[in-house]
Amino acid sequence: MREKLLDIYQRLFDRYGPQSWWPADDPFEVIVGAILTQSAAWTNVEHAISNLKAEMTLTPTALYDLPLDRLAQLIHPSGYYNAKAVKLKAFADRLHSKYNSDLERLFALDTATLRPELLSIYGIGEETADSIILYAAGRPIFVIDAYTRRIISRLGLAPEKDSYRAFQALFTENLLHDEGLFNEYHALLVRHGKEVCRKTPRCTPCCLTSLCSH
Repeated sequence: MREKLLDIYQRLFDRYGPQSWWPADDPFEVIVGAILTQSAAWTNVEHAISNLKAEMTLTPTALYDLPLDRLAQLIHPSGYYNAKAVKLKAFADRLHSKYNSDLERLFALDTATLRPELLSIYGIGEETADSIILYAAGRPIFVIDAYTRRIISRLGLAPEKDSYRAFQALFTENLLHDEGLFNEYHALLVRHGKEVCRKTPRCTPCCLTSLCSH
């Protein structure tokens, strides 16, 4: 399995090159983006983040102080803006109340403690929590999303149990726990899932065709 996963990674890397993901100026922007990208295209998230930057509100303290209705207006381009505003405020509130709005204090927690802490915040599920841990905190944890499930399933490598943890274990139990590798691998899977291995797959240009059982 390790050889198969590394083969997939190398083919994707040869096809697309380094993805330089997550595109953000600082870890807090990564967190905001991870929440805003739920059920949204990244281009729309970029518009929302640009609005927050223009208002000088893309910091933990500024977001905590920002009225909920104004926050919803600023992130309107990302869709589901009222619900996402509540989620962003929930994160900012927790960061303020327990960590004095200091992200470094939150990230001082070990991963085994940090993950449950993030999951206990309203609006943060497993994928979002792991995206924060990987891309903002820089810890080696593998993010599982719909693109990864689709590609791995079509390649005939899906675990017997169709769960987030089972798919995650497929990678974490067979690959070296390296933040750079997990970062690049996940980003490449997202790129491939968006451009080629779509719901209706484009198999002709696929670099994984010879491996695929679909």
